[in-house]
Amino acid sequence: MCGGRGTRLGADREKPLVRVAGEPMVDRVWDALAASRVDRAVAAVSPHTPETRTRLGARTDDRTVGDAGNGAGRDAGDGAAEAADDSRGAVAVVETPGEGYVADLRDALGNDRLSRPVLTVAADLPLLDGAAVDRVLDAHDGGSLTVAVPAAHKRELGVSVDTTFEREGQELAPAGVNVVGDGPGSTTVFEDGAFTINVNRPEDIAVAERLLAGE
Repeated sequence: MCGGRGTRLGADREKPLVRVAGEPMVDRVWDALAASRVDRAVAAVSPHTPETRTRLGARTDDRTVGDAGNGAGRDAGDGAAEAADDSRGAVAVVETPGEGYVADLRDALGNDRLSRPVLTVAADLPLLDGAAVDRVLDAHDGGSLTVAVPAAHKRELGVSVDTTFEREGQELAPAGVNVVGDGPGSTTVFEDGAFTINVNRPEDIAVAERLLAGE
């Protein structure tokens, strides 16, 4: 997700550009996608993140796909990725209205050119890596997939837990990684650190930096 305001962080820059261990979070997520089996990545930005759009555009020769006003040419959304014929490593940038995660994702996925299933990834996952992305692809069985982590694990680490749901008696938190497909939905649970930290508050950055440093 590259279009969020990040107001809870209280940062002096757009949320995707907030640095964790010296590197913008959006770069970390893009590097994870580039290191995975994903063939194409599409970053959905919004009016709230013009500098993020500029950064990604420069990194990708500004190959813009579509426009939030007419929906033309959209391929995926908000750090989303899909298999495509384009050269590996290319990423496109799309504009969304900036009306919130769900609304922006729906807008980004609403074009007829999109070939589902599509992997969607939030841009606030600084511990994500290519191997973790590939585990999600391996877990996908053709329908839609929600990736979750045990809420207790997040609390043990001392990171924020904003949304939870129950599954088979276990309290889970969405990881910010999903597969949007046309078939029935399912949930898979991962307990490793790659999916555990969504940076929403300053203390989340501190924990992420400790884990990245191997502490």
